[in-house]
Amino acid sequence: MSDSLKCNAQETAACCCVDVGTVMDNTDCTASYQNVFVNRDEAEQMLKMLTEKARAVESEPCLIESRLEDVTGGVQLTTDFTFSCQAETMIFQLGLR
Repeated sequence: MSDSLKCNAQETAACCCVDVGTVMDNTDCTASYQNVFVNRDEAEQMLKMLTEKARAVESEPCLIESRLEDVTGGVQLTTDFTFSCQAETMIFQLGLR
């Protein structure tokens, strides 16, 4: 990397940072999860764990919509977590890593 491309304190503030408003504009407040489990019990345990994590992050009640479907090879869990703001959605997603 050449010296002209490196970020340093001498450069303008816009050079090496991103305006948070361009990243988080509260238009994406839903985190989705989908996975196939060997059996319904495992899928329900995962839903319980995800629900607990969502409840720990929410400032207002998170809308949780889930569906368990029998599929070839097991049970598919599909869940959407809709938070009151995008920051909570991101915190929830990062907490799952």
